[in-house]
Amino acid sequence: MSVIKESKSDKAFNIINVIIMTLVLIVEIYPLIFVLSASISDPDLVNQGKVLLLPKGISFDGYLRVFKDKEIWTGYRNTIFYTFFGTIVNIIVTLPAAYSLSRKDFYGRNLFMGLFTFTMFFSGGIIPTYLIIKGLGMRDTIWALLLPGAASMYNIIITRTYFQSNIPNEMKEAAEIDGCSNTRLFLTIVLPLSTPIIAVIALFYGVSHWNSYFLALMYISDREKFPLQLILREILILNEMSTEMMKTGEEIEAIAKQAKIADMIKYAVIIVSTAPVLIAYPFIQKYFVQGIMVGAIKG
Repeated sequence: MSVIKESKSDKAFNIINVIIMTLVLIVEIYPLIFVLSASISDPDLVNQGKVLLLPKGISFDGYLRVFKDKEIWTGYRNTIFYTFFGTIVNIIVTLPAAYSLSRKDFYGRNLFMGLFTFTMFFSGGIIPTYLIIKGLGMRDTIWALLLPGAASMYNIIITRTYFQSNIPNEMKEAAEIDGCSNTRLFLTIVLPLSTPIIAVIALFYGVSHWNSYFLALMYISDREKFPLQLILREILILNEMSTEMMKTGEEIEAIAKQAKIADMIKYAVIIVSTAPVLIAYPFIQKYFVQGIMVGAIKG
């Protein structure tokens, strides 16, 4: 069996590529390691720049103070609920829309595609949207967080392209000849063949719901319905405010102590809010890579 020898230019390219990828890896992974180390290190050592990679003066006070707040657990419960059911709503809306737009026999699909794409560049704005949500009676309800962003045109385009590239027309024609309806074709043939792209858009929507706090900030006033991100935001703001408000000479020591606590909480909050997404990503990485490449490049 003959072996293809690499030319000098190929070897040089591979070396440069490895160096660049290594630098990119360092740039990407170092902030994660630093934040994790800082969250369990002495804040004084962190502020002095002595914590570069490994933790020093290990302390878990930041995590203890974050998790002793009952609202944190309420926020986790709400965010998991919003992320799970919000992603389901997103998928239920996105997949049929993308499949319809991928069908060449769908009359007026170019018109609908143009109208949908228009929304990617222009929107009604925050105030009109708020008035609509309020007028529909969805303010201070879970529907205010689930329905307004039920579909993303970006994800619809990716999914439509995937359907066009990976579901052969011959398969559709054969199913129709056998008497298969469009609904049955979509549910029994198209969806089972679309696992990669479903995983991709589920990841996109799930991360969006997990990180979202602005919609809750606008539409939700009941603290029992606050998502995790909104509660963590309040913790950071309150700690910063309490540190700034104590200014008398007798409270200098309290100020320093409060500042240390605020720093520990800041890094602990980052870990608490991002850890679930980082843990879940490796399990769907193979689908993510396959689906995003097929859905975005072809077509």
